[in-house]
Amino acid sequence: MMIRYESRSSRTLNLLALRRYAAREVTMENLEPTSFVLLLTVFAVLMAASAVLSQASERAGVPVVLLFLALGMLAGREGIGRLSFENYPFCFNLGTVALVLILFDGGFNTPLARLREGIKPAAMLATAGVVGTAVLVGLCARLFGFSWMESFLLGAIVSSTDAAAVFSVLRGSSLQLKKRVTIVLELESGLNDPVAVTLTIALTQSLLEHQTLRPAILMQIPLALIAGGAFGIAVGYAGRSLLSRTRLPAGGLYPVLTLALALIAFGPPALLHASGFLAVYIAAIVIGNGRMPYRGGIARVHDAIAWFCQVSMFLLLGLLITPSQLLKVAPAGLGVGLFLAFVARPLTVMVCLLPFRYPMREVLYIGWTGLRGAIPIILATYPVLAQITGAQELFNTVFFVVVVNTLVPGASVRWMTSWIGLGSDQPPPPHALLEIISTRVLRGVEVLSFSIGASVAVCGAAIGEMPLPDGSAVILLIRGDELIAPNGSIVLARDDHVYVVCRPEDESLLRLLFGQTEAG
Repeated sequence: MMIRYESRSSRTLNLLALRRYAAREVTMENLEPTSFVLLLTVFAVLMAASAVLSQASERAGVPVVLLFLALGMLAGREGIGRLSFENYPFCFNLGTVALVLILFDGGFNTPLARLREGIKPAAMLATAGVVGTAVLVGLCARLFGFSWMESFLLGAIVSSTDAAAVFSVLRGSSLQLKKRVTIVLELESGLNDPVAVTLTIALTQSLLEHQTLRPAILMQIPLALIAGGAFGIAVGYAGRSLLSRTRLPAGGLYPVLTLALALIAFGPPALLHASGFLAVYIAAIVIGNGRMPYRGGIARVHDAIAWFCQVSMFLLLGLLITPSQLLKVAPAGLGVGLFLAFVARPLTVMVCLLPFRYPMREVLYIGWTGLRGAIPIILATYPVLAQITGAQELFNTVFFVVVVNTLVPGASVRWMTSWIGLGSDQPPPPHALLEIISTRVLRGVEVLSFSIGASVAVCGAAIGEMPLPDGSAVILLIRGDELIAPNGSIVLARDDHVYVVCRPEDESLLRLLFGQTEAG
């Protein structure tokens, strides 16, 4: 029975909608207004539960993205929520937008100095590493009864690490990892999606046409990367200039502008079959390393948007899953997932990093921390949309591969960091942060943040006795959970966090006294 506004009162509408929902007949397609409000409320409750339970998930050692996925399944057609959701096009489109915004947030927070350290090995992993992983996983999948083309399509879908999962583990927790390893993992996750997307589309098309993969299609990968990278650089510098010159009447408009730049960076390359994802990531790096007003506010808004995208995306992907169908592909899914985690990923990383002479412990760590997430699941919707034979089985198999390759490395990453000795000597960031919020680019002085180590010159010295250059001053001290107004008699201790105002030309001298800045 349909609900119509013109024939029933508002109260009757609500009662009937509740009855329909209780009868488990509500679907996500062609929703009526009242039913939509009910589903929106349910989705909001799920999002709130995801946020509240995220800390418990981190303490238990379970990657938080899996919590979002589990809650989506719990609300799905065979869970307690009984929400029927099979809108693959909507999920694919939402996932694309979510990835764009997550990549922009990751690139915006990537310092250019760290980019130079890890770009070559990360680029090798993002290209040859993706292809090598796809081939090895395809060989394994063939043993579980998939055809050759289906096997390599499965390998292509799960071949790339996931930016959302990697950023969540490396940035969203208190994990302190050596910077060189961190930047390689982050850059790889931001750069490797274009190759996986191109391979997935090419193999899906080959299955539709019942043809083998043509070498000419593979030649599109470097062209797509070059075109996407060039467009990303152009948008990045144009956006940096625009941000530094534009005077907006409200601080909240600056994140609106950067959000628009992220979408502009993605759109034209994607329409021209270039890599829109790479363009977004590179544009964000260029913009993030320039001077701009309201930087702190922009960073906070994009961080919140990225988390919102992750939660929404994994909840919706959880709704797509039908648990009863998973049992049929469990052996193949678990077998391929374990092979990817313990063989394909480590072996590929070892070969790709061989020319760079990385220490074996770093190679092992990078090979182990190959987190998968929503991107393979989103790519798995593409064969479903193309309606190729066996697409649903592939989709369900990918789910197992993703869970295994998020849970196994993700839950053990802290232990692995400690066991293999790659923890950073840097203390965790302070609980309180000082920033200057301005809608104009301020010039004349810089505000630097330092963490006081035992070996720096000022450790154990009184602030009044420090040989600070003219125009420099310690303006704030954070000691544990305490904010202290500095004066000349206060002695700096190990693990203190201090903020120093100085002229740009004096920054090198202050680094000699206080050590490296926390941002660097």
